[in-house]
Amino acid sequence: MINLSVNINKVATIRNSRGGNIPDVKKVAQDCESFGAQGITVHPRPDERHIRYSDIYNIKPIIRTELNIEGYPCPEFIDLIMKVKPTQVTLVPDAPDALTSNQGWNVEANLNKLTELVELFASKSIRTSIFVETDLNNIKFAAKTGTDRIELYTGPYAENYGKGKEEAIRPFIDAARCAKELGMGVNAGHDLSLVNLEYFASEIPWIDEVSIGHALISDALYYGLEKTIALYKECLKQK
Repeated sequence: MINLSVNINKVATIRNSRGGNIPDVKKVAQDCESFGAQGITVHPRPDERHIRYSDIYNIKPIIRTELNIEGYPCPEFIDLIMKVKPTQVTLVPDAPDALTSNQGWNVEANLNKLTELVELFASKSIRTSIFVETDLNNIKFAAKTGTDRIELYTGPYAENYGKGKEEAIRPFIDAARCAKELGMGVNAGHDLSLVNLEYFASEIPWIDEVSIGHALISDALYYGLEKTIALYKECLKQK
C-alpha cells in the first residue's frame, strides 16, 4: 500500500485567521496518525502564514510515524531541519511569496547546491526527496545528487485528469519508472484528491508516498477527518 502523509498546513491557516489555538494543530497531527495516516507533512514559509516553525518543534516529539518537512532551503529552513531532524525533508524550489508550490527543480542548474544539501541531511540520517516535474533528463540529474527519493509535482495530472486520464497519467508513469530504474524512491503530491487519486495509485503502484493537504482537509469539512483519511487510504489500496 502507498503511504498517505497528511499535510496539515490548511489547519494552521484556519487557526491563524482568528488567533488563539483553534483548531489545535498539534492535536490534529495526533488525530491524523490515530486515524491511520502513515505520516504528517508540514511546509513552513518565511511569513509563517500557515504552519509556524514553533508548530514544528511542538509536533516533532509526538509524531509516531513519519514527519516530512517541505520547503525551500533558505538558511532558516536548513537550520530547522538540522535541529528537528525529521524523517524526511522535501526540497521545493518555491519563492518566499508563492501561494503554493507550482513547479519542480531545474536539477541540472542547481546540481551542486542540491548535492551538498543531500549530503548534509544524510549526515543526520534524514531522508531527502527532491520536488520535480516529469522531464526524464531532469530526473536523471536528480539521481546524480544522491537523493533518496523524488517527489513528482502532480498539478498537471490533476488539471488534465478530466480531459483524459490516460493521457494525463502517461508522463508520470514514465517519470516514476525512470526514477525507480535509477534506484530512487518516488513520492507524489499536489492537487491529488478523491477524484483522481485512485487511478494515479493504480497506474503507478510502486509509488512510496503521497502527500495531500488542501483536498483532504477540505473533504474533512464534509466527511469528518477520520472518515476522510479512510477514504483516501482506500484509494491507495492495491486492488
